[in-house]
Amino acid sequence: MDAKLVTLEQYRDLPEALLARGKLESAGIETFLADDNMVRLDWFMSQLIGGIRLQVRPEEEAAARAVLAEPIPESYSEEEVGEQYGQPRCPACGSLDVSHPGINKPVSYLLLWLGFPLPVPSRKWHCGACGAVWVVEPDAF
Repeated sequence: MDAKLVTLEQYRDLPEALLARGKLESAGIETFLADDNMVRLDWFMSQLIGGIRLQVRPEEEAAARAVLAEPIPESYSEEEVGEQYGQPRCPACGSLDVSHPGINKPVSYLLLWLGFPLPVPSRKWHCGACGAVWVVEPDAF
């Protein structure tokens, strides 16, 4: 490994760093994660050490920044995912920067505390662009 690497981004959480790394490596750009093992060992250290650093070789920096700056695709072809898939959009602003938490954490934690470790699915979606929160029925997509 070269001694000189360029830090493209810093991430607090490992999954986000791994997604960015996967995107770059799928484009043929070799990447390195610095301090990822420290964050794996003790997540609370992430802020103290500056997070997980996504690094590339200096000659690949421009190409890597271009790949990371690509917008979220609005849809995928049938060849890519097996059937036509449309990205969920925010009903308030139309952004594709939406996320789904997976489980209803307050209810799931309460059930866990009561001795019933059952994950309760959430129906809420969150927009990273405008902060909107909305409920979608499971069969809407």
